[in-house]
Amino acid sequence: MAGQWIDIAANDGGSFKGYLAVPASGSGPGILLLQEIFGVNKSMRDVADYYAEEGYVVLAPDLFWRMEPGVELGYTEADFGKAMGYYQRFDANQSIKDAADALKVLRARPECQGGVGALGFCLGGKLAYLVAARTDVDCAVSYYGVGIEADLAEAGNAKCPMVFHFAELDRFAPADAREQIKAAFKARSDVEFYLYPGCDHAFAAPERASFDKPATLMAHSRSIALFRKVLGPNFDLSTLWDRHTELEFATRSAEQTMTTMVAEPYVNHIPTMTGGVGYRDLLRFYKHHFIPKTPQDTKLVPISRTIGADRVVDEMLFCFTHDVEIDWMLPGVPPTGRYVEIPLVAIVRFRGDKLYNEHIYWDQASVLAQIGLLDPETLPIAGIETAKKLVDESLPSNTLMRRWSESAGK
Repeated sequence: MAGQWIDIAANDGGSFKGYLAVPASGSGPGILLLQEIFGVNKSMRDVADYYAEEGYVVLAPDLFWRMEPGVELGYTEADFGKAMGYYQRFDANQSIKDAADALKVLRARPECQGGVGALGFCLGGKLAYLVAARTDVDCAVSYYGVGIEADLAEAGNAKCPMVFHFAELDRFAPADAREQIKAAFKARSDVEFYLYPGCDHAFAAPERASFDKPATLMAHSRSIALFRKVLGPNFDLSTLWDRHTELEFATRSAEQTMTTMVAEPYVNHIPTMTGGVGYRDLLRFYKHHFIPKTPQDTKLVPISRTIGADRVVDEMLFCFTHDVEIDWMLPGVPPTGRYVEIPLVAIVRFRGDKLYNEHIYWDQASVLAQIGLLDPETLPIAGIETAKKLVDESLPSNTLMRRWSESAGK
């Protein structure tokens, strides 16, 4: 997505720029994005575009403008030195006034419909807290905010729900600082704290050496959960997922299936590592290797469905007759004509109202046992029994444990 730079009038005169990103729908709740010490650089603009894809109207004001407009640094050692120079000269109190002016502009935009939250990283993590304490934002998310403990006298003024993300190894927000912040909000059930073990400062910045993708994914889901709860927009993820599977298994149209997904989605069938990353490869996969290579009698039997802020977890039985070479599940295995039932779990993540990725899990050993390629008599595996027991818990447990009988009566 491509945003645009807009002008923001400062209350004390003059104006400064802000990067505005708008969702494809054209409108949505707002997010005031507060920068790191590197300015509103490409990394910050990418975050703005990312949250626009989630359905938000995002404004990232240039809060260094009073020192130098348009600061945009990278993450080299030289740029880090320059960034620290700006940080040392930075007037945080004045920046909150500028952020308040940006917030006023964001709320007045016709695209901004609903409430507005604050989101900040590093320096911006502290500013997100201060914005929550000094303005009327509806919620705030702080990533590894630096120096928050110095301003905890204002904690009582921050009335809105908040989420704080901290890294265990962050020397800029060490354990004693984190404990002081937690203590200041110990009576607040609407303030959440998350610590990411083994992670360092800037774990959510892909361009930095400290980037940790698993932690970033967890933190983003927790952030989105707060924004969805307080601001919306709320999408019917269950119906969106049902439509996607209908186009795959009933309509059997690769092109229509892709319309339910983001511009660059990915799918990963974990046991066989089949799927695709990006539009072109995933369309190729659906069109030539998934839809036409899935048996016609395939049936999905729902067992459970869990719906979160940004994902659906589906537990089901996947039933089919192996009457075609199934490229994505049994690549290179000629049809055996055997009937197969397996438990299958789909973890489906969304961005806004579009599917972003699918992680699909099943027991490949059970599949191979049911088509005759593995012998369950000589290996600790089970065939169709795994599917039967998922539906009927009264069926025997521990049948693969030869020593199970030894503990009887003990």
